[in-house]
Amino acid sequence: MKELETIKRNSVQIISEEELDKKIKSGKKLKIKLGADPSRPDLHIGHTVVLRALKEFQKMGHEVIFVIGDYTGMIGDPSGKNKTRPALTFEETRKSGETYFKQVTKILDKDKTKIVYNSEWLSKLNLKEVIELTSKYTVARILEREDFKNRYENNLPLSIHELLYPLMQGYDSVALNADIEIGGTDQTFNLLVGRELQKEFNQEPQIVITFPLLVGLDGKNKMSKSLDNYIGIDEKPENMYEKAMKIPDECLMEYYQLTTDVNLEEANKLIKEDIIEAHKKYAREIISMYHGTQYIKQAEDRYNTIAKGGIPENMKRISLQYNEMNICDLLVAIQFAKSKSEAKRLIMGKGIKINQKLIEDINLIVSLEEEKIIQLGKNRFLKVMMN
Repeated sequence: MKELETIKRNSVQIISEEELDKKIKSGKKLKIKLGADPSRPDLHIGHTVVLRALKEFQKMGHEVIFVIGDYTGMIGDPSGKNKTRPALTFEETRKSGETYFKQVTKILDKDKTKIVYNSEWLSKLNLKEVIELTSKYTVARILEREDFKNRYENNLPLSIHELLYPLMQGYDSVALNADIEIGGTDQTFNLLVGRELQKEFNQEPQIVITFPLLVGLDGKNKMSKSLDNYIGIDEKPENMYEKAMKIPDECLMEYYQLTTDVNLEEANKLIKEDIIEAHKKYAREIISMYHGTQYIKQAEDRYNTIAKGGIPENMKRISLQYNEMNICDLLVAIQFAKSKSEAKRLIMGKGIKINQKLIEDINLIVSLEEEKIIQLGKNRFLKVMMN
């Protein structure tokens, strides 16, 4: 089965593959579960690694259940963290969750995707039921989780409510009677807790399938918005194109394999023969996937113009109420810098140009009576003038 082979090829671990094959061969319509933390509602192409696996299951006729952790989000997923995450309110988690469906259905079949919120069952648990749930796991087993173990051994704060997170996520699988749960490798412990809890509740244990964490544009850390090393699936086509050209050469093949349907033999051949063209092909592919082929030319033309040191034709224009401003105040006003001190660092680092002229004076007074093109780095441009 082509779809199943694709899933297996891209996965890191299947627990267990024998059980998976048995479930698939049973002919039963399986429930495939994926949980999402609503603290960061914007999805990037790193998230699409697991979403694309869900798409393959949909092609096979199985039911995909997308769980928005609006209730567990009030704990805050502690996975991979060395400190307690700020808890969100129920309203915050629900608001963030509402944006997910629109984004995930850029990949998943809208009519075949079920979205649920785990508050539907977790909010109904009374204290007696929570105590019974916690009795099914020992502290020693919970502390086998690497991040919990490290924080405990290094005397870093580790709150009891965080220890509940794997149990809450695991209980989602019980509530849904999930057949398969998928996630990134950083979620392995939580997914296995779900498998164990199902046994405790006399359910057939779910198959656990984990997938690699896509490395970010820095080539070191996993893709993350907080590290600003990501390509967002809702980003403008021109931004996607520029970021695609920044993917480290040694990581490009992994990007092709995990985030596109491009023939891998062809991609590998192109990478070896012409790495720049290979980046461009990848850029065109993701723009086509998330925006449409009609946006490729404009994004490519803009990139080529900037690469040659030119100024793109289309850029955002804003008006300010002042006829002149100090350059540092101006950079803060147009959100090129968060503070005057950051603005000064940008100027001293030779990162700011006005009308293609490098700015080196942090005390420069900029007249806005005529339109000015402010440039940050190589690819951020803005037209500014007095209102």
